[in-house]
Amino acid sequence: MSYIAASTAGAPGAPLFVTFHGTGGDETQFHGLARQLVPGAHVVSPRGDVSENGMNRYFRRTGEGVYDMDDLATRTTAMASFLKKTKAGINTDRVIGLGYSNGANILASVALSDPDIFDDMILMHPLIPWTPSPQPGLTDRRVLITAGQRDPICPPTETEALAQYLVAQGANTRVEWHPGGHEIAHNELAAAQVFLSDVRGLQDAR
Repeated sequence: MSYIAASTAGAPGAPLFVTFHGTGGDETQFHGLARQLVPGAHVVSPRGDVSENGMNRYFRRTGEGVYDMDDLATRTTAMASFLKKTKAGINTDRVIGLGYSNGANILASVALSDPDIFDDMILMHPLIPWTPSPQPGLTDRRVLITAGQRDPICPPTETEALAQYLVAQGANTRVEWHPGGHEIAHNELAAAQVFLSDVRGLQDAR
């Protein structure tokens, strides 16, 4: 499986940083942000290959918060395959994922099915409206969830349920809230910087 993607080569041995846009976004939405968060990283940003009224998405849905679960499963497998091939082509032992909204959902879905792909995940306004099966492979994975306390698309109760699930799987999980809705707030970006500070430290030490 291949995707239209933005790609920036990083320093030898640097982490691979994969970004996933929100509904209606494209491969440029967070590509530059990844380069700012972890300078020198290899950055790959695939574009969602589903069109919803002309807007890019990573999987189909039948309504707001109602996913086509068969399509999600198919496209999760395809994305996991793409990511494994991408990682194999880069000499790195650390993979970071960042996704917003629909992008956070495909990132989370890949991690639930293939937990060995990502070491660090930033899930911005995710919505996982089902109860995932236990996934012991998430143990010790690092996860930052960011969310709005008044988000009409991703209800706080769903965010809390996802965080509790991840903690139960042994993932090192933290949640950063802001008082607004589905928009990305400054404190979310600041939390992402702190979350990835150890990665930047490793880069600086090279």
